[in-house]
Amino acid sequence: MAIAFFDLDKTLLAVNSGSLWVRRELARGHITRMQALRASVWLARYHLGFVAMQDALRRAITHLEGMGEQHVRERTVQFYEEVVRSQFRPGALRTLDEHRSAGDRLVLLTSSSGYMSELVARDLGLDAVLCNRFEVDASGLHTGRPLGEVCFGEGKLFYARSYAAQAGVLLSECTFYTDSYSDLPVMEVVGRPVAVHPDRRLRREALRRGWSVVDWGVPGVLIDDAAPPAGC
Repeated sequence: MAIAFFDLDKTLLAVNSGSLWVRRELARGHITRMQALRASVWLARYHLGFVAMQDALRRAITHLEGMGEQHVRERTVQFYEEVVRSQFRPGALRTLDEHRSAGDRLVLLTSSSGYMSELVARDLGLDAVLCNRFEVDASGLHTGRPLGEVCFGEGKLFYARSYAAQAGVLLSECTFYTDSYSDLPVMEVVGRPVAVHPDRRLRREALRRGWSVVDWGVPGVLIDDAAPPAGC
């Protein structure tokens, strides 16, 4: 048995669900324009190298303080059903089936919330979810603090390493699929790192190191099985 880890946004999905969530929350009045602007500023500062994304994520989680967990969960379900569910890449679904047939464990490794990740795991038949979860008090309200390590960058490696150890599997026997350079800490330790529609920095790194670069297509567009994956 081996483990196949999968990133979510821009990997299994053809979209970034986080960005779409912020736009929807703004449009529906669940967050203010100032909150949306701050999120955009922090994201821009991250891309410019001024802040760590872990800090930006922690800051974003603070905005949940005082919100009811059930209310956020219900909004996430509606968002998933209306916007996200149709966005799985066709090649992702096929790759999941291939790993399932091989007897591998299928594990979602994502910076997305537990609310979103659990819906994805349910629909795709995944074995486990490693993601960002939020502390909730006894009355069912968010405290504005993460529950455990922030699942991003080195945090993703922490969760992948812990899960593999509990399963009795070496990371050198695992596969990880992702689009993002920020996932380099995990890519560097698994036995089979695969870049899926990678961002510019990850594509450059993958080609330099001889890692596979694959095209999983977009929803509604068939992939030519006869064509070799891009960059391989």
